Amino acid sequence: MQNNLPVLDQNGLKQALRIAGGATLGFTICKLMAWQNGIFFTIYPMLLLGLVPVLNRNIIRQFVASAAFSALIVLVVQGLFNHLPVVMILISFLAFAVLFYQMSTGTHFLFGATGVVSLSIQLNFASYVTETSSIYPLIISNAVAILLSIVIAGLMHGIFADVAPRQIRSRPAKDKSSIRHEVLLCSSVATLSFIVFQCCDLQDSVSAQAASVLVLFSLCWKAAGMAGWTRAVGTLIGCNIALLAQLLLYDLTDVLIFPVLILWICCFIFSRYHILGGGIPGVGFGVLTTFGILFGQSLGPNQDLVYSALYRFSSVSVAIIASLMAIFVVHSILNKFESTRHHTYH
Repeated sequence: MQNNLPVLDQNGLKQALRIAGGATLGFTICKLMAWQNGIFFTIYPMLLLGLVPVLNRNIIRQFVASAAFSALIVLVVQGLFNHLPVVMILISFLAFAVLFYQMSTGTHFLFGATGVVSLSIQLNFASYVTETSSIYPLIISNAVAILLSIVIAGLMHGIFADVAPRQIRSRPAKDKSSIRHEVLLCSSVATLSFIVFQCCDLQDSVSAQAASVLVLFSLCWKAAGMAGWTRAVGTLIGCNIALLAQLLLYDLTDVLIFPVLILWICCFIFSRYHILGGGIPGVGFGVLTTFGILFGQSLGPNQDLVYSALYRFSSVSVAIIASLMAIFVVHSILNKFESTRHHTYH
């Protein structure tokens, strides 16, 4: 009987090994060094190795530039204008507009994508800095995670190198009104997310913050519904697997080798689904990032994932529904004007 299940080619297998190895290595180093903000060290290798299948100087420049840009904006917004909410909102909107413009035009997609995620998470964390604490440890932690992720990515590409040259697919051309539509739509919704997380006490909802931004990677309403669905499904699967991992680990979470093994196995399995889906952020990537967030942020000695996983799925579900509603409203408004009307492109 013939097996019709899709299989990875050699290059796909190598990329799956790179994603699993990179995320696991980042998580391991972070836990061994007892560094804070483990989410950065687990998620960034996933983004760098999962969103782009190659590593070159241009990719590295974009990755470093996104870290510098997001750090600068966080310093300006929280360091200089934290007492001026309107100014904070305007600067955040302009920063998101720059990043989504890079994504919409496709010239520096990785710069925009990683910058959006990094900026959103850091703005969320920075809003809880008090007078007795400092924003600089957060900035330094993010910078270290970026540099470490580049080293890890280089190591993974060296160990699990592609066996054949890859064909780089060109992005479809867009008209100017569609680019304006996508930039204004995504920047507005990302800014609304920023406002909500500034006004509400949602310090433990970093996954919801990330989900409200990751759903914007589709850049338009037509694809946002499917993106939201795949994100919700990915989050549900990731949370349930995290719960299963907690049951398997029981009270062995402080024995690092066991979480590392489970993280690698799960990352490798769902990297396969991510790559078979074309390497775009879908269900597989949603599972990867959810699992990375849970392990990086919630797993450690004397910690467990049960409450975190249950809370994370409920908060992400609410964030996705709210984001989709906001996307639809802003999309409808922008489509009323010819200069910002979105057209289907091929």
